[in-house]
Amino acid sequence: MTKKGMLIVLSGPSGVGKGTVRKALFEEPDIDFEYSTSMTTRKPRNSEKNGVDYWFVSKEEFEENIKNGEMLEYAKYVDNYYGTPLKYVNQTLESGKDVFLEIEVNGAMQIRANVPDAIFVFLTPPDLVELKHRLVGRGTDDIEVINKRIKTAASEIKMMRNYDYAVLNDRVELAVDRIKTIINSERLKVNRVMPEYEAMLGDD
Repeated sequence: MTKKGMLIVLSGPSGVGKGTVRKALFEEPDIDFEYSTSMTTRKPRNSEKNGVDYWFVSKEEFEENIKNGEMLEYAKYVDNYYGTPLKYVNQTLESGKDVFLEIEVNGAMQIRANVPDAIFVFLTPPDLVELKHRLVGRGTDDIEVINKRIKTAASEIKMMRNYDYAVLNDRVELAVDRIKTIINSERLKVNRVMPEYEAMLGDD
């Protein structure tokens, strides 16, 4: 019997550092997650690569995937679609491997409804002033878009109550350690361990 993998969902407001923390987490020697690359209709930034950071597709292609039921979750954010292709996630979990998603808050809530045993981690900024500094520092958006993202972030932070864990991203290395602690604890939960022992003991 193959033990089913865990689905780990990391999200938080735009600019909080989800991508930076995720990349640092995957560089840890004791981490062996499969990263599910999200799909988006936004244009790639200069440093981003198709199939690595995101799958960059047209609006028409994304909407066709929605129509065909091929998305685990999706959301429209600042006039662009973001989402997670379903087939890859299901196949990977069934093979016994853990899958890590880095997604927007609305998408996470869709997964919450469909995959209740997933692990939901909300990455938080020290405060909104720091969040604005980070968005400005990226140099990828104009001030109008940044202000729109800050306003959206304030409402997203209120959704933290729907998550299992809140992780402060004051320093990347500390945020990574906190997430690793959460995952190690989750592996020891009785409801994850018990199926192996039930299979071992049989019907008696």
